[in-house]
Amino acid sequence: MSVDEATRAEAEALVAVALAEDIGEGDLTSLATVPEAAMASALISQKQPGVIFGLDVAELAFRSLDRSLELERLAPEGQWRGGGEVLRASGSARALLSAERTALNLLGSLSGVATLAARYAKEVEGTGAQVIDTRKTTPGMRRLEKEAVRAGGAGNHRVGLWDEILIKDNHIAAAGGIGPAVAAARVAYPDVPLEVECVSFADIDEALAAGAERLLLDNMGVDELQGAVAHVDGRAVLEASGGVSLETVRAVAQTGVQFVSIGAMTHSAPALDLSMALELSP
Repeated sequence: MSVDEATRAEAEALVAVALAEDIGEGDLTSLATVPEAAMASALISQKQPGVIFGLDVAELAFRSLDRSLELERLAPEGQWRGGGEVLRASGSARALLSAERTALNLLGSLSGVATLAARYAKEVEGTGAQVIDTRKTTPGMRRLEKEAVRAGGAGNHRVGLWDEILIKDNHIAAAGGIGPAVAAARVAYPDVPLEVECVSFADIDEALAAGAERLLLDNMGVDELQGAVAHVDGRAVLEASGGVSLETVRAVAQTGVQFVSIGAMTHSAPALDLSMALELSP
């Protein structure tokens, strides 16, 4: 996991909040039962098939409580694996136990996103289309979850509202139509990529006439998507979105669209099952 400065800042803020809400005034169980000087080795293991991602975040959780902890990665990120050892952490037993749940929660969540992204990416292999994510992310985890999507082999849509213009139904209603909405966006931000949501062939024609270079085809069935691809005939990049599942994504990708956006990769990915076993040092 190699992250930029903004993603690193997101990770640090996330870990700080997660540790604070879990530990509160103190880890009472560990304080009561674990000698202060006790040292231990903790082994995190992957208990089901999937893609590991988020080791930086898990390590940050441990080191936030004790910078002297020794950490050893035992598994690569971004590769499908059946299970096995993932990360070993050694040092203060109290620190290891206090950070355990935060580390497992975040690593499991991000690995779950990477795993589901990998399943979607595999389904569309050979179609020429790419599966991409959406803004339907966990608050406070957007950049990390988008990194996880890439680790799984899928792609990213826009990061937020600031890096691309996506004119959707409510914008169209507020602007008085697709044409006026596109025109206003072009005047305000001429160099920003622009996409228009379309729910009908009439919308497609209006968006093309306005000069949109990318169209989001919302909630269209496979037959309708095939017709839209033929109708557009290369005049714009096409993205299919809405109601796509693992069972249907390949058929959608085979219609000829360039992208298939899947909100479920981030909003419905089950956490990868992980565990931590502690062994006290002699």
